[in-house]
Amino acid sequence: MSGEQLTVGEVVATGAVDVDRDDLVRYAGASGDFNPIHYRDDVATSVGLPGVLAHGMLTMGLAVQPVVERFGGDRIRDYQVRFTRPVPVPPEGSVRLELEAKVGLVEADEARIDVVAKVGGQTVLGRAQVRVALR
Repeated sequence: MSGEQLTVGEVVATGAVDVDRDDLVRYAGASGDFNPIHYRDDVATSVGLPGVLAHGMLTMGLAVQPVVERFGGDRIRDYQVRFTRPVPVPPEGSVRLELEAKVGLVEADEARIDVVAKVGGQTVLGRAQVRVALR
């Protein structure tokens, strides 16, 4: 992708990921985050949550994947998000994380890619920004 030309506002990647309770178990095992709000409805609701929630870092990791697939992991310089809304995961079935990545800024040697991550039409990550090296 040498000499790649990007334009502010251009959609560079899209995607969707279905997350179910099995995914939460696998992520807990990989990350070591066994907080019961991620697998027990009774605990989650007892602390005022709508039910079991996806791990924030899992959501963050899934949201950047279309950008990684488009540009390659070796070109990612920085990635930051704000967690703005929890992602409840139902006991049966899954929840769909819908993703769209647009060019927000182009500089001499890098671009800022702004990722919009939504569940049920509501944004779940704020200021999700990926800095990508331009070759």
